Amino acid sequence: MRSPFKTIALIGKHKNPEIVTPLLRLGRYLKSRNLKVVLDHLTASHVEEKEYPIMTMEEVGVNADLAIVLGGDGTMLNIARKLAPFDVPLVGINQGRLGFLTDLSIDTMLQTLGSMLDGHYVAERRMLLYVEVVRNESDTFSALALNDVAVNRGVGGNMIEFEVRINNEYVYSLRSDGLIVATPTGSTAYALSAGGPILHPSLDLIALVPVSPHTLSNRPIVVGPDAIVEILMHRTAVARVHSDSHSHFDLQEHDKVLVRRSPHEATLLHSSDHSYYRMLREKLGWSGLPRNQA
Repeated sequence: MRSPFKTIALIGKHKNPEIVTPLLRLGRYLKSRNLKVVLDHLTASHVEEKEYPIMTMEEVGVNADLAIVLGGDGTMLNIARKLAPFDVPLVGINQGRLGFLTDLSIDTMLQTLGSMLDGHYVAERRMLLYVEVVRNESDTFSALALNDVAVNRGVGGNMIEFEVRINNEYVYSLRSDGLIVATPTGSTAYALSAGGPILHPSLDLIALVPVSPHTLSNRPIVVGPDAIVEILMHRTAVARVHSDSHSHFDLQEHDKVLVRRSPHEATLLHSSDHSYYRMLREKLGWSGLPRNQA
């Protein structure tokens, strides 16, 4: 069967030399299937053999039909944000324990990818968030997030105080260590450790999860995809806004943090036997199948 993908980008975890050997093995396999293989420039800097074309991430976005990411969930988060505007589908291969986003094993990657390249896969569309900080009526920071946007007090700082509005309607004022605004993808990350709900990735919903609120009646809430979340900073100390724990910006009093759904989405490809609930059982240590199904 002819592969629906012609040009495939290989992207490895930055500054991880252990990824080179499986990456080259994967490249040789893809070439044996008459597919064009390219490397992003950061990955290529760790590969001595220069047998594949080297592209910037923007060039990958324009030219690649598929990007295969070797690394952990953190690497996938970074690449998904960069390639989402180009609508390039992603496959994640994890070198260690399987992740929530990188769910293919490096030990069986060739067999699994062979079937996927023949068209036997399932595709998931994952929503992203867009965050911007408005200071003195001017935009001073913006970023995309696949997992979450978090407003947190800094190290050694006191609780921060802020006001939350949704679609310009006042919801509450909060004194806490912070607030997490999470996508369904991010509901199993930082938001989960703060007591937030698990949202199935097929849902277009946004979760607001307080971090250690002073008033225990402040509980997580879930809003629709068209919600515009406004966080108005009242007392900041050394507060910061974080996008996927990657992009950071220091906040000041009276700053306004606006979070909304991004028009861009990330597309993740999984093997045809992928099960979200099985993955949850394995990652979260839930009990196994009932005896009559084991």
